[in-house]
This record gives sequence, structure tokens and C-alpha cells, in this order.
Amino acid sequence: MYKKIIVPVEIGGIEKGEKIFRKAAKLLDNGGEIILLNVIEDIPTYVAVELPGNIVEDAMKEGRDRLNELVAKTGIPATVEVRNGPPANSIIAAAESHDADLVMIASHIPDIYNYFIGATADRVVRHAKCSVLVDR
Repeated sequence: MYKKIIVPVEIGGIEKGEKIFRKAAKLLDNGGEIILLNVIEDIPTYVAVELPGNIVEDAMKEGRDRLNELVAKTGIPATVEVRNGPPANSIIAAAESHDADLVMIASHIPDIYNYFIGATADRVVRHAKCSVLVDR
């Protein structure tokens, strides 16, 4: 069905990520590609001053390692990518740069904050140029 699928995975919710990753594999055309994506958010400068200088690099390495472990555990071939920046923007940019035809993203039960700020999944749905499948 799809040739290139972006699957954003939050390392703190790796179980949800594995579930979506397995579903994405079922939607993938023969010869297609899944890109597992982890996004490390920027740290505000006023907070970064108090943290070790390599915290973002360490988080990116951990994200890459955890996604590689997920690929090994499931046996599903995928490309692992880690980006730094605002999650929704980074997911949309990854979809565009890889010319993806689907973003498959997890969502959670919305709470009051989602109505004021907007969840990452909400932003991706509104602004992505390809199809977006939101898994609950």
C-alpha cells in the first residue's frame, strides 16, 4: 500500500512505538521502506546552562540505540533516524525530505492542555503533505 512510511517513536513510549512499527510493516509495499524517527526536543537556553553540555548528543545516541534495539527485536527492516528540534516540525520535515507517502503516529487520550497547546499528532495531521494515520 505504501512505499515509504515514517514512524515517529517516543523513547519514553517505546511499547507504543513497537506496536505502530509492527502495524506499519503490514502496510508497507514489497521493496518499501520504514523510517523509525526519534526527535529530541531543543532545550531552552535558560535550562541548558544548568545541564551538562553533551546532554542533547547523549539523548540522540540513546534514541538511536533504542530504535536499533527495536529493529533487532522485531526483525523488521527499517532505517533509524534521530533529529533535534520541535517534534511536529521535525516529523513533517522528515516526511518531506524522505518523500514519504505516510506518517504513522501514536496519539494519546487528549486532555485539557491539548486544546490550548495542541498535541504533536494534531500538528502533524494539520500540516503534513502526505497521509497521516493516527493510532490510538
